[in-house]
Amino acid sequence: MANKTSKPKARAKKSSAEKKSNKVDFSQQLEELNENLNQEKDKYLRLFAEFENFKKRTARERIELFKTAGQEVIGSILPILDDFERAIGQTQEEEKKHSEGFVLIKNKLLDVLKSNGLNATETKVGDTFDAEIHEAITLIPAADASRKGKIIDVTEKGYQLGDKIIRFPKVVVGQ
Repeated sequence: MANKTSKPKARAKKSSAEKKSNKVDFSQQLEELNENLNQEKDKYLRLFAEFENFKKRTARERIELFKTAGQEVIGSILPILDDFERAIGQTQEEEKKHSEGFVLIKNKLLDVLKSNGLNATETKVGDTFDAEIHEAITLIPAADASRKGKIIDVTEKGYQLGDKIIRFPKVVVGQ
């Protein structure tokens, strides 16, 4: 009978040693799994952030596209608007009555373009020339020093569609 009782004690000792080694193995496996989980969480968060940035960027690009979608069409209409303005400017006083129809058509066309986001760039004679917003077509000697670097004449108006300049004003600059 002593044999029977001694064997279970040996097994109990063996199983506690096995439990300790299993605990070490399990804790190592648990650490590895936690590390893998943290790595996967990090990958997921980075991918999610990248996707959110992509959505925001495409939304901004889409809004910008809608703002400037008619840029080519409006750009091709601008010379017609210029011709109207030149024709109205060239009429004599006695012809003013006959040109009222042209003025009305020009104003209607300008209103339609404005409703689509087109605005004239404000450029006046005497303003300082800025290469960022003006296009100098020629330089002429200035009559006095105060007119150097200033706009002497505006030969063609500039226009912008929303915040984007689609045609720079063409100016003559004093030198």
